[in-house]
Amino acid sequence: MLDYDFPLWRPPSEGDNLIIQATIGCRFNGCTFCSMYKGKRYRARGLDEVFADIDLAAARWPDAHRVFLADGDAYTLPTETLDAICRRLAERLPDLQRVSAYATPFNLLAKPAEEIRHLRTLKLSLVYLGIETGSDMLLKRIGKGSAKIMENGLARAAEAGLKVSATVITGLGGKRFWQEHIDATADMVNRVPPTYLSTLQLGLDEDVAQGFVERFEGTFERQDDHGVLLELKRLVERLDPPAPVIFRSNHASNALPLAGTLPKDKDKVLAQIDAALAGDRGLRPQWARGL
Repeated sequence: MLDYDFPLWRPPSEGDNLIIQATIGCRFNGCTFCSMYKGKRYRARGLDEVFADIDLAAARWPDAHRVFLADGDAYTLPTETLDAICRRLAERLPDLQRVSAYATPFNLLAKPAEEIRHLRTLKLSLVYLGIETGSDMLLKRIGKGSAKIMENGLARAAEAGLKVSATVITGLGGKRFWQEHIDATADMVNRVPPTYLSTLQLGLDEDVAQGFVERFEGTFERQDDHGVLLELKRLVERLDPPAPVIFRSNHASNALPLAGTLPKDKDKVLAQIDAALAGDRGLRPQWARGL
């Protein structure tokens, strides 16, 4: 329908929604585990380009009601640019209910809470944020700032009433640091809970694998599925957020799909993990996994 700049990435939950590329590539693009945007040079698309795509999409899909702004961290765009894009979407799509985008803690913190609240009034009400881990040591190893920056970004979103769909990566600490990874992640989520929390299972493309391992001084030993299940169990056991968190491990990279609302469904989710650990519940086959 639109002349996208491929590859085009989006969260699983946005698969049935309209995607508008507001940026090309990822402005940050420094995560050592991620190869999604390594082949793209970042640029913010001109409003004339974005508006042309919106107009074309609206002509062909006039009843679209949810829009995802791609690429990597479109929330990095200036507030006035996002304002203009959201207004154009509302003008062209009468049933518009929600606009969403990827974000980083850096661009959340770059916007005052009042600007985030303003964008919410224009229906930019959800961002997808890769927490990855709550461990300060691991965040620095993967090139994603610090635990303080990550937590402050989550707090800024909460202050402004912005919904956050956060992801953590099981296996990120390998066999050596898995407990620190999980315990620090649970602690962070308990302090500043997102609306949604999902897991991805670590997978490294060839073009980033060596650089990722080098940050661990050659000591990184990857978790197998059993180790990842133990991580999931420890994470769910330790999660006790003050507000309900919708938990999912439905991304295609995961060995074990899970779903529940925590802490209400903790026992149910833990029972499913225990069944998989005991061999009574099958895992997703390797050929069916991927980004």
